[in-house]
Amino acid sequence: MEAATFQSGRSARGGGDLIAWLEAVLATRRNLPPTPHAIDSKLGASSPAYSLASAELTAIYAQCRDLSVVRLKRDMWANLLTTASGTRFSDDDALFVDHSLLVAMAEVIGHAVVGFPLETPEVDAKAIMSGKFFTQSQVGGVVESDFFDWIVHVPAGEKFLMDLARRLSRFAWGEVEHDVLKGLYESIIPKHVRHRLGEYYTPDWLAEEIVASCVRTPLHDRVLDASCGSGTFLFHSVRAYISAAQAAGHNELDIIRGVTEHVIGFDIHPVAVTLARVTYLLALGMERLRAPGRPAFAVPVYLADALQWDRESTLWGNDLQIPTTLDHESLVQDPAIHGSNLSDTLQFPESLVSDSGKFDRLVTEFADKATSRERGSAVPSLAGTFRRFGIPKEDRPGLQQTFAVMCRLHDEDRDHIWGYYIRNRARPLWLARPDNRVDILIGNPPWLAYRYMTEPQKKVFRSMSAERNLWVGRNVATHQDLSALFVVRCVERYLRSNGRFGFVMPLGTLDRSQYIGFRRGRFSVAAETVDAAFGRPWDLQHVQPNFFPQSVGVVFGQRQSEGKTAVPLTLAPECWAGTLPKKTATRSEAQTHLARRVRDGPRKPQPLHESLYSGRFFQGANLVPRFLFIVDEKDNGPLGSGGSRQAVSSRRSRLEKRPWKDQPTLHGSVEVPFIRPLFLGESILPFRALPPLQAVIPWDGSRLLDGDSEDLDQYPGLAHWWRRAETAWVENRSSGRLSLVGQINYQRKLTQQFHTEGRRVVYTKSGLYLAAAIVPTPHAIIDHKLYWGSVADLDEARFLLSILNSATLTRLVRPLQGRGMHNPRDFDKYIFKLPIPVYDSSQATHQQLVSLAERAERVAAEVALPAVRFEIQRRQVREALMRDGVAAEIDAIVATLLQC
Repeated sequence: MEAATFQSGRSARGGGDLIAWLEAVLATRRNLPPTPHAIDSKLGASSPAYSLASAELTAIYAQCRDLSVVRLKRDMWANLLTTASGTRFSDDDALFVDHSLLVAMAEVIGHAVVGFPLETPEVDAKAIMSGKFFTQSQVGGVVESDFFDWIVHVPAGEKFLMDLARRLSRFAWGEVEHDVLKGLYESIIPKHVRHRLGEYYTPDWLAEEIVASCVRTPLHDRVLDASCGSGTFLFHSVRAYISAAQAAGHNELDIIRGVTEHVIGFDIHPVAVTLARVTYLLALGMERLRAPGRPAFAVPVYLADALQWDRESTLWGNDLQIPTTLDHESLVQDPAIHGSNLSDTLQFPESLVSDSGKFDRLVTEFADKATSRERGSAVPSLAGTFRRFGIPKEDRPGLQQTFAVMCRLHDEDRDHIWGYYIRNRARPLWLARPDNRVDILIGNPPWLAYRYMTEPQKKVFRSMSAERNLWVGRNVATHQDLSALFVVRCVERYLRSNGRFGFVMPLGTLDRSQYIGFRRGRFSVAAETVDAAFGRPWDLQHVQPNFFPQSVGVVFGQRQSEGKTAVPLTLAPECWAGTLPKKTATRSEAQTHLARRVRDGPRKPQPLHESLYSGRFFQGANLVPRFLFIVDEKDNGPLGSGGSRQAVSSRRSRLEKRPWKDQPTLHGSVEVPFIRPLFLGESILPFRALPPLQAVIPWDGSRLLDGDSEDLDQYPGLAHWWRRAETAWVENRSSGRLSLVGQINYQRKLTQQFHTEGRRVVYTKSGLYLAAAIVPTPHAIIDHKLYWGSVADLDEARFLLSILNSATLTRLVRPLQGRGMHNPRDFDKYIFKLPIPVYDSSQATHQQLVSLAERAERVAAEVALPAVRFEIQRRQVREALMRDGVAAEIDAIVATLLQC
């Protein structure tokens, strides 16, 4: 198998590239500094070392994927990531292998940090992956048997892991001064995969700045990052505690004991938890960990669903119940609430769970006893265990039943994960007890968009949001995300009265309509009062280089004590601006390169009125992936196609993404009535529509035909094309929820176009400048990158074109838009938040706009358009309109009309 290759070529370094490549493959250099650049070049996705390791582990997995020990852990991994990332998660072999490799690397690094001799004969792979040496050293919670230790339970896994350990042990891990594993994760997991899963890690400079702003008394503040990712906030919180403790004269032993009581992390992502645990260890420092007399401790980072989907706020009064199916639905919907069969649950009394140390030891003993017995043998007695742990008589029957379930899981070869999973699942329950709540909540919550949630998640999200006054309604449902509910839920469950919080949030939190309930700060539920007092937020949209795909802010506040009212999020934000020298900049570098000032006045809130045109415009159809629909006409040949057919093939684009770009082009001969004109976003310029493309649409005049329909066979050409398109869709779609017809007609965005009469005005969904035109073809299809609306006559159409194409409208709508990495994002129907009046032919200004639009159409039509990108063509038309003067005349009238 070819895994890593070197291609010679001209280089200024001469043979230096080959030497560097050979060194990376052979891993000959020692004591390498663990800088972000070194980590990326020696271990990242572009390194030969990664290529070799990934290819070898992929081959090992292919040989053992059907073993029960592998299947169980793969299934649980998939269920957790579905809960974390919704429908954007794809249960993919390559991702599972990459995650397994990342965890193996992190666990090896964890051993190397404290100086365990990885290259000595007494160290084997199972000892590394089980955390045996940490256990012997009385350091818990760093490395445990988890979802990814399947590697050492299969043939060839031992040798693979020890080779990996040899490569990694050449770094001087004790010199780390940042979250190196974040960089490693971002290097190994492709950018498009991380973006699909919504995984965006906070840069170190920002995390450290938020820690400094929130954690004002590190020696007293108990800090929780409930979505800790790779541990960036934990790293800087640990370092803040250590600095304060050293300044106060604390000895090294007290520092370790104190920091693990004051800095805690949760995450539902199993890879993130492993990375965060090792990051926590790195933050403690090797010298401190090796100090004589160092106390026994456990790293307090847990695999935990901090949100606790659909769990009651009064959970601290209930027993812990864990279903052994652990499918996605059981993670989102509490089986105790929804009436699921509890006979196969693992149940523990609340009194036991509240004592975390005792609980962990008992669960470990249960797991060891269940797995050390011969399969199928009688369930052992727990009498001695109950006496030793002081278990009350009334709790013993339930625990005996739980132990019996664990024995049965062992008999069914499903026992390899339960001890680990149970101990972690209990932590949110324990921390939610009022006496255990923390002083500070910090972090970057999950930004899972509502449209990417699974159906169980959507149902619970709506219910939980409505109860906490966060649900705005279906009109903005697709714009809502999990971040606001996550923050509110964490404040409700884990933050004490007068405790403070600081979270990285979408910038839209400050003024978008979908966050209006969050900004009010009133989140009370039936069980208790939850009010927040918001402080001054940060606006980071002008910080370069961008670190998220949309604009970012930070919100601060505190949980109000009983009797104090909420303080809404209304303060003008502190705006940060400047360019950092690199993405891995430190806090000191950020302070040097970024300017901070309070904006003059708050961000302009969205207006409450809505133009009557809002209800007359609709988004176009989801014709994605495009190559299944959009076609180029081909030569029908010397005899033609016969039967009123047209030879066509898929129109391909260099912008296609995987997996669609790897699919073969479709060819066929389709009946002409099923080939319709199609207008895309790129078809529309200001006051001018370009010629439409052609698309295969299975509409027979009354309904859409799918592959199972017998009526489809009346049209052999269409049937041949459409069934191949359906096969490609089913084999490559990211979710099984929608058929191909369901995809193109989602929310009736296609079929409602067939029932409209009269002219249609369309405008672009996104872009720096809005463009609008009249669609000249009555039966054309409008794509989802456009919004369309029917108008009564040509005059009304031109009246709207004048307003929609005006620079005035673009300027006024920008404060209402969300922001992407560089510019405002979609226009959507935000434009109708402006007071656009309905056309009235008796109004002189309306008639003026009609006349000016007709003039603008002539100017736009006369622009000679070269074969360049549509953005350039739009700019050329706008420039022609400005030179003519018609653009300025339109802007002046529109400004008066919209009263600005």
